[in-house]
Amino acid sequence: MSDISVTLPDGSELTVEEGATVEDVAYAIGEGLGRDTVAGVIDGDLVDAATPVYDGASVEIVTEGSEEYLDVLRHSAAHVFAQALQRLFPEAKLTIGPWTDEGFYYDITGVDLDEEDLRDIEGEAEAIIGEDLDIQRFTRPREKAFEIYEDNPFKQDILENEADGEDPVSFYRQGEFEDLCRGPHVDSTGEIGGFELLEVSAAYWRGDEDNETLTRVYGTAFPTEDELEEFLERRREAQERDHRKIGREMDLFSVPAHSPGCPHYHPNGMTIRRELEEYVRTKNDELGYDEVWTPELNKAELWKPTGHYDAFKEEGEMFAWTQDDTEYGLKPMNCANHAAIYDGQQHSYRDLPVRFSEFGTVYRNEQSGELSGLLRVRGLTQDDGHAFIRPDQIEGEIVETLRIIEDIYGHFDLEVLYKLETQGENAVGSDEIWDRATTALREALESEGLDYDVEESEAAFYGPKIGIDARDALGREWTIGTAQLDFNIPERLDLTYVGEDNEDHRPVMVHRALLGSFERFMGVITEHFDGKFPLWLAPEQVRVLPITDDNLEYAGRVAADLEDAGFRVEVEDRSWTIGRKIQATHEDRVPYMLIVGDDEEGSGTVAVRDRKERERQGVDPGEFRAHLVEERDEKRVEPEFLAEQD
Repeated sequence: MSDISVTLPDGSELTVEEGATVEDVAYAIGEGLGRDTVAGVIDGDLVDAATPVYDGASVEIVTEGSEEYLDVLRHSAAHVFAQALQRLFPEAKLTIGPWTDEGFYYDITGVDLDEEDLRDIEGEAEAIIGEDLDIQRFTRPREKAFEIYEDNPFKQDILENEADGEDPVSFYRQGEFEDLCRGPHVDSTGEIGGFELLEVSAAYWRGDEDNETLTRVYGTAFPTEDELEEFLERRREAQERDHRKIGREMDLFSVPAHSPGCPHYHPNGMTIRRELEEYVRTKNDELGYDEVWTPELNKAELWKPTGHYDAFKEEGEMFAWTQDDTEYGLKPMNCANHAAIYDGQQHSYRDLPVRFSEFGTVYRNEQSGELSGLLRVRGLTQDDGHAFIRPDQIEGEIVETLRIIEDIYGHFDLEVLYKLETQGENAVGSDEIWDRATTALREALESEGLDYDVEESEAAFYGPKIGIDARDALGREWTIGTAQLDFNIPERLDLTYVGEDNEDHRPVMVHRALLGSFERFMGVITEHFDGKFPLWLAPEQVRVLPITDDNLEYAGRVAADLEDAGFRVEVEDRSWTIGRKIQATHEDRVPYMLIVGDDEEGSGTVAVRDRKERERQGVDPGEFRAHLVEERDEKRVEPEFLAEQD
């Protein structure tokens, strides 16, 4: 056999025999690593240790200490679930059971499961884990696999698609259970220390609403019970913070049946949205953007030259119809409209950058089963922006955008995570300009001292991108904003500017969204803050609580003084006890409450209490108002008037 060369994570190259597996590579590095090998990563794909490597491949060895080990463990846990299911419900048909970021799921059919069934299956799964069954890979001829699954059209579909051309095909066995699977898996079921089934839902085969409806069982697994308990506690807290639950409690929004995937903002929710809009407007002004508005309804022809029409239609994401022999659509993005505005005038190199911003509502035909409150919607409003710049302006434009983003996310106490997505196989434009643009994005990140991960070949076809994620109070990561370069639209729409040489030149288009969409961002911060919004965002900022009805007039004067300063204030005028008024205000997550009784009215003061249950008596209303102005205008995250008492 001839030798081949593979690249290791440290950049070094290793020569192995042709046909060598991941495990062979590990043993070639060292005996200890070979013995510890669980799986491997070849060119970014997690694979079984028995998978052959090939010349030029990037290879990483996965052991119990690797980040990928948890994925392997959870894949094995999915098989444990399937084995337990078929022990109790042999009539159940299996489809697919992949790992996920939080655990695993398995799609099944032929059986209806309720909560009691889940607990029974979970008990059987615990028994399988206790049996410490060896998990072994083996192969079967392709024809034999089809015979085994002659009554299972889903496994046959997998054989015809994912396993197309493979012969023999890969199976895994543990005890009496066998499953068609590429792996990878751990060595035995006993490696699973913590296992729990979480919930049952419906799913479509292949995620297509036109296909059969399946039962999806979600579960999770960890190497230890302690890790499982930590996860379950975080999950319980996440459920308490669910923005849909808080949205109902605070009367922020609804998604009625007559508008699936299209949220309705109630007055309280609209207050938050308006504050966000005005905040983003100030940041757009700092960046030199001119605000525009473009309609949601356009002829579909608008999106055909750019390639977006084909992309959105192919994925079934565009709402489109034909009227009077003309195809129309609801816009899925704003960039083509902004390019049309740019193209309506002639531009000199001195005019650039030309920047347009829009709070543009767009529509995506998301599958109904994937809709989720504000986080996954069909109608969304982006804080969109497009800058048309010269190539020599790329780095400067991106640097200024990144500085604004860092400033913005600090006001929400969110940790910003950056991802540099680089050129993929479907890229348009020359390698030279891609290299130049990617270098400019990289230098912009590094000049600001920002840490970032590189996601190779993940950029869209029209240019490299800085993806902006946010890590919330529970450690969850959310994809929010973006800053990306586009050579596709200017080329395909023949956008130009006149250069110093009086010749036409092609601008570069920058797509950027600071918050992403208002819907998703509001969902994220609602959960991040647990509904306890900073003063500047809170729908109700101060509530005045008169101890008795005799103090109502004084309470009204205190409230009016704060309203004159632009604050959102309510007077609690229900004939409740003061204890009940305080409790209700806490439950409504109001940042501050002012308690006024005979003593306060007599001295012209207030008692200040915040939602952290700190309190101070005898406060001058003017002093409190002055603090509120500072706290609001500086967009501080937490109520700070009583902070010195911590």
